[in-house]
Amino acid sequence: MTQSHTGRFRDLGIKANFLALLEKNGFDTPTPIQHQVIPDALEGKDIVGIAQTGTGKTLAFGIPMIQRLAVHKGQGLILVPTRELALQVEQALKQVGGALGLRLAVIIGGTSQHPQVRALKAKPHIVIATPGRLADLMKQRAFSLDHVRMITLDEADRMLDVGFLPQIKLILQKAPKERQTMLFSATMPQSISSLASQFMKMPLRIEIAPQGTSAENVEQEVFVVRKNDKMRLLDSLLQKYEHEKILIFSRTKHGAKRIARDIRNMGHTATEIHGNRSQPQRKAALDGFTRGKFRTMVATDIAARGIDVKDISIVLNFDLPDNSEDYVHRIGRTGRAGRFGKAISFVTPSEKADIKKIERLIRKSLPILSVPELPPEREKPAYEEPPVFARRGGGYRGGNRGSSRGQGGRPAPFKARRSPGGRSGGGHRRTA
Repeated sequence: MTQSHTGRFRDLGIKANFLALLEKNGFDTPTPIQHQVIPDALEGKDIVGIAQTGTGKTLAFGIPMIQRLAVHKGQGLILVPTRELALQVEQALKQVGGALGLRLAVIIGGTSQHPQVRALKAKPHIVIATPGRLADLMKQRAFSLDHVRMITLDEADRMLDVGFLPQIKLILQKAPKERQTMLFSATMPQSISSLASQFMKMPLRIEIAPQGTSAENVEQEVFVVRKNDKMRLLDSLLQKYEHEKILIFSRTKHGAKRIARDIRNMGHTATEIHGNRSQPQRKAALDGFTRGKFRTMVATDIAARGIDVKDISIVLNFDLPDNSEDYVHRIGRTGRAGRFGKAISFVTPSEKADIKKIERLIRKSLPILSVPELPPEREKPAYEEPPVFARRGGGYRGGNRGSSRGQGGRPAPFKARRSPGGRSGGGHRRTA
């Protein structure tokens, strides 16, 4: 059963000057995960938090980290699975800690590491990183964990899904033994339990919703449709929901590119976000989708946990995800901040068993709707874009080489430095 929150931020043990900044930024009533986690985290306890995305986890670990570092000094480290989530965490912490003099460094893939190394030399209070790039910089001796006193693993199950377990173990093994560790995950597979027992000290387990709970405000629908008819069904639904902001998921990056192209051919605005796009392209796509320049965005699962766009009306699974847990994360992109949303999934006849798995995980039945009368297939454009990695004379053309690599007046508690702390975009990810 989902726990309800009570009280206010002022009841959680947050210091007065920090509390005033939170209230100034409109944070008055904590979400359930914040209400449960913050008091224990402020006491320095290790915590395993199980909560779905979009529940306010960032401030649940961010507020205690900022306050404890201001008092006890040292450095905080936040590990996340994707570049987008790293930038989202940075934005949230900057909003509540910037006026305190908080310095952040973002260490992610997709851009040059040199600005990131400079940011690390400026001794940031908190480092937000994807494990791959951070492990690279540790091997180059550009970053040491000697001063780290607090580590948070955010979206831990996703980090393990995309193959970051070796880097996470390396980082946790090299970090000082005397530290506080917090781990947040939407699901609790055995691999996460093992990680917690190996690297945490008697962690408190705080579960805000049962594992796999799907977003409460999201109406879910399924269409059983032949693979060859998916695009015509999408055409029909884009006409039906012509004024809605829609996030569409594809299983592959080449599929995402093709779907976005076909949507544009239908006369709708569309952008795409996947592993073959550079960091600037991904940022431009997300910004354009957020501002309404594009009504639809087609994404692979790298975006399932890093997109924080408040007004997505519909999440449409053009392809089902490879694992059931990702279904929960995908549909969590709609129905956020108290709004209602809709999740629509296209399922081929051979994938009916996958729907059963999802139903077992979310503990509810998904209604199967009749496929409407489909519009005729549209004519394809006369041209086809060259493949991203078409060879020409031994080199590659198109695509982005390297983009698929690893991928306020109050007394400030943080001492000011002359060095420009800054952050830079960019860490090494395997799948993003």
